[in-house]
Amino acid sequence: MEHSSFDALLVLSFGGPEAPDEVRPFLENVVRGRGVPPQRLDAVEEHYQHFGGVSPINARNRELIAAVGERVDLPIYFGNRNWHPMVEATVEEMARDGVRRALVFSTSAYGGYSACRQYHEDIARARKAVGDGAPRLVKLRHFFDHPLFVRANADAVRAAMAGLPAQPRLVFTAHSVPEAADATGGPPAEGGHLYSRQVREAAQLVAVELGESDFDVVWQSRSGPPQVPWLAPDIVDHLEDLHARGVGAVVVSPIGFVSDHLEVIWDLDTEAAEKAAELGMGFARAATAGADPRFADLVAELIAEHMHGFAPLRLGEVPGFGCTADGAFCAVDCCTPPRRPTRPE
Repeated sequence: MEHSSFDALLVLSFGGPEAPDEVRPFLENVVRGRGVPPQRLDAVEEHYQHFGGVSPINARNRELIAAVGERVDLPIYFGNRNWHPMVEATVEEMARDGVRRALVFSTSAYGGYSACRQYHEDIARARKAVGDGAPRLVKLRHFFDHPLFVRANADAVRAAMAGLPAQPRLVFTAHSVPEAADATGGPPAEGGHLYSRQVREAAQLVAVELGESDFDVVWQSRSGPPQVPWLAPDIVDHLEDLHARGVGAVVVSPIGFVSDHLEVIWDLDTEAAEKAAELGMGFARAATAGADPRFADLVAELIAEHMHGFAPLRLGEVPGFGCTADGAFCAVDCCTPPRRPTRPE
């Protein structure tokens, strides 16, 4: 694989604490300037402390970097938005190493403000902090409908289904966002709602791969005042609805997440699993795609796609943006920021 026009790859992610005393400063980084009350941080901090103050996200990203490093001959750097290694420090390191142009893989498959545009803002902030010597950073495209992403998620669902005694209801879940933020997601010419449309498209593609025609798309991890509408229904509310309809078992696919982190292991493995047990429902959570070896293959393919001008491998019809061989770049006014804060991790 040739990489003559790029010197490196930056894996850019959300970040998470790796020790109990890191939890509070991490959360304060997440909500800085957003007016989130301390009581809200107290509640979220308890979730982290339930797991020893450690989020699995950094470990999963280091595993991904090691796997991608076996597939490409670029040096790979790791930076986060909210916790060490901070992206500003990483980009400064890249500049010291002489990196001039680097591709950026962000750990989100989707568009929208939090899932995409905010990573562009992270890149711009880091380059500004470094100054004139900062490398050019080019973010790779959305990959929610990439065949490898779809197949990895489908196989994870198959494995989860095998552990349930009855034919379960298939439920896909993703991080909720305010309805107003989703409405402004994507280029205006595309009509907004880019994030929710992409999530539903990914779910549909996985269901087709599984041969399933009936499934649900629900949401999780909402926060903020109850009077502010967020994408719904919530996964826990949906479990109650399914129970009332006589559904005896569910398999939940966290299609909106590429790897396990706190909102997967708390909101699904803890809260949703406990609700299902309370209702007497069979419950299994499918693995996230990042644990599958094909996910590292996907990253390598996105790099090759850009470097060699290959046509994007896509199974869906909903628009995807970013750095692609066919020139589908993000619009300047794409995915305007939400007015209200979103919940940390």
